[in-house]
This record gives sequence, structure tokens and C-alpha cells, in this order.
Amino acid sequence: MTSVEECRVQFDFEIEFSNGGGIQGQGFRLDIDGADISDVELGEYIVRDLRLLMVSEVRILNKEVIAERHKRVAPSRELPGSDEPPQFVDLSHTIENGMVTYRGLPAPVVCDYFRHEDGHGQYAPGVGFQIGQISMSANTGTYVDSPYHRHPNGADLSGLSLQQIANVQGIVVDVTGSSQRAVGVEQLLPYDLAGKAVLIHTGWDRHWRTDAYFENHPFLSAAAAEHLVRAGALLVGVDSLNIDDTSDRARPVHTALLGAEIPICEHLTNLGALPTSGFSFSAVPVKVKAMGTFPVRAYAIIDSTRPVMARP
Repeated sequence: MTSVEECRVQFDFEIEFSNGGGIQGQGFRLDIDGADISDVELGEYIVRDLRLLMVSEVRILNKEVIAERHKRVAPSRELPGSDEPPQFVDLSHTIENGMVTYRGLPAPVVCDYFRHEDGHGQYAPGVGFQIGQISMSANTGTYVDSPYHRHPNGADLSGLSLQQIANVQGIVVDVTGSSQRAVGVEQLLPYDLAGKAVLIHTGWDRHWRTDAYFENHPFLSAAAAEHLVRAGALLVGVDSLNIDDTSDRARPVHTALLGAEIPICEHLTNLGALPTSGFSFSAVPVKVKAMGTFPVRAYAIIDSTRPVMARP
């Protein structure tokens, strides 16, 4: 009798992509762990292990488990690093006086509390200082949500661990061009998410500071949020108005991620300048007690000494 380590599954499949087109396969074979696998597991297996992006649906047909030794070698798209210095990439929107981030919340008021010329008579000739003053909602510009934002007993900004929000190994999930607003589990399956800052690149930041930014924005599905929790993501970010569907008043993505103590970074920008992997991500807010959200200077460092996975 063949051991479970020597089982493979043979099947036909049909895969549709959210940005159009699809692929089919007949008599396809994959190594499996164990002596059986469900259609759902098999669909996830093939998407993840073949690193298929922008998948909207997988159909498994004519499945049969066969006794055969494993043959597959895990694919890799990693490119060798170089000796170039690290590259910094700014991923934050600039906060300006009167700027609207989210309809219904007040725009920031940015002004001088103390001007350079106000120092005349207080300091030596030619010496002056500017002290600024800003009044704003904490949900302004690019910001981080702590668990306290959604859950009264969750960690607030002062309780966030730096290991969660600073110098975290990042990965970009590129869903630009998708015909679907919701980012589902299928789009996440090709990636190793454990311990990562998972940045969802929708391209919606192109509408920043226009009316289009507030309407029909991309978002994560509830199932995708649950998958991110199970996969062990450390932080999740998105370049859209909201990580949730704003028409869903239950806010399942905020509920699941922040309930699992996974910070959320919303209103990112410039994610298209990043490779899929091979960079670190930081989004550190001010350490404030009893506050759930605050703006950040989000940025990435592309480390030339670390293997980089190029965009497909």
C-alpha cells in the first residue's frame, strides 16, 4: 500500500480571472498531503501553488486521487538581490488645510500658532521659530487603525507593538484591473502572508481628492479578512477609501482584523512603486492613550540585499 506521502490528485479544472479571461486544464496532477482533498481545498491549492493572480472562480472536475510519488518542485520567481543601497518609497498622502479624507468627517485646519516673525524681541536678531497648530479628525490622510478603533477593550494607539507597525516584511497583493470591487480569498492564496504587512494594491488612490474616491471603492470581503487572520498576517493595508464595504454597516473586515489584533492602514498610495516582496513596511502613529486611529507617514524600504519577487 502506498503511504499518504505518495498520493497525488488528478483532475480537470476551469479557472476564471476577475480581470477577464481564464484557463483550463485536463488530466492535471498535483502532490497532496494525505490521501484525499476536497474540491475547495484543491482549488485553493492550485491557485496558491501555481501563484495564479486575480482569480475569481475555480471549478474542479473529474477528480481522482492516485497512488504516485510526489514530483512537484515549488516554483519560485525570486530574483537575486543587488549591491545597490536601500530605496525608500513614500506611501502616504500629504495632509493639507481643508482636505477631505472621508465624507462626513471634518477637514483639517492647519495654521500657525507661532510665526517666525513673532519671535522678534524674544530672541536674538534674525532668530525666529514656527510652531504649527492643527485641528483634525484622527481619520485624516493615511492612517492606522488600532484594535480600540473597533473594540472598546482592544489595544489603543499607545498599546500597538512596534513589531506590528515598523520595519515589517511586506507583500503587495496586486488586484488592479479587477472587474470586481470585492477582494476575495482567491486573490490572497498565491502569497505567503504569515508575519507580513499585507498591502492590497487596488489602484483606487488615483481618485484621491476627487468625488470618485468616495463612490464604489474596492474593499476586502469578510472571507478574505478571515483568511488573513488564519494566515497570520501582521498588518493589512489598502489604497482605498475603506477596507470594508461602506454599504455594510456590520463592518466585518474591521471587526475580524482588529479583533485579531491586526492593525489596519487605510488610504495608502503609490503601492505600484513596490515589488511584490523584498521590502519592509512602516506606518507608525503618535503614541496616544485612549485613541483608536491616527495619521502616519507610511513608507517602504526596498532592500537590495533581500531577494525580490517581481510583479507578474
